[in-house]
Amino acid sequence: MVDNRSEIAILSTVINFDLYYKSSPFFPQDVQKYVIDGRNGMHGLKSIFYMMKMLKNKNIEWLIMADEDVLFQDSEMVFDIINTMKSQNYMVCGVRDGGMIAHRTYNPYVINTFFSILNFKELEKIWNKDEILKSDYSLENEFDDDLTNLKWNFDTKSLYEPYYCFYLWLRRKNKKFLFLDTEMNEDQIANSITYNNKVLLHHTWFARAYGKNDEQTQRINVLFDLLNLKDRRTSEPVIFKDKTFFIIQKIKKTYRKIVMRLKR
Repeated sequence: MVDNRSEIAILSTVINFDLYYKSSPFFPQDVQKYVIDGRNGMHGLKSIFYMMKMLKNKNIEWLIMADEDVLFQDSEMVFDIINTMKSQNYMVCGVRDGGMIAHRTYNPYVINTFFSILNFKELEKIWNKDEILKSDYSLENEFDDDLTNLKWNFDTKSLYEPYYCFYLWLRRKNKKFLFLDTEMNEDQIANSITYNNKVLLHHTWFARAYGKNDEQTQRINVLFDLLNLKDRRTSEPVIFKDKTFFIIQKIKKTYRKIVMRLKR
């Protein structure tokens, strides 16, 4: 059983705060909310590195990671999953980024970061940024997952997302992954994660478009209508923003352009 929710936290890397403040009341209750402000381009692997910098030594045992376009239908199920992970020694849970979602045809050996749960306490013990960066490669038949029942296309050699190296690093350290089931929604864009044959959450995709594109906004609002806000309590998140990130990235990009020109 999850006896102490104070050791559980939920982190979102947010690019659309209007959507976040509408979806976050459905997040798991009585856990600390953290937000990384991703409007400056911080996301993916860079967000993971920043996460470790900002959340270390905060006494977090389990970290839920959920984007702002994740709509929890039954957030209490998260604690059932954590119980399973704890009792069976899982390090990570999430949905494969290939074969499970129609429009995600990439590597099925790793997860997509829209929703996951991490054993953060264990991650702090083994964290090694240099090892992670060196894990950005794929090998033929490296893992023995049974992929025969995957419904959609996938590519076992894909390195499509820069953050894959983080999960490949964990797999190469023989950390266990709990891969969750998901089904495509009627709109053929959103997907719904299930656990023990019950719907845990809906992932809408296209967070950037919410409130800006009428078609996508209406589509996402249909999913909001499936949820029940009764007895939900809201709490303000702790927001992290690296104020130097954008300018540093811009300087690096300019430097690379200069180097390329000099090589011509």
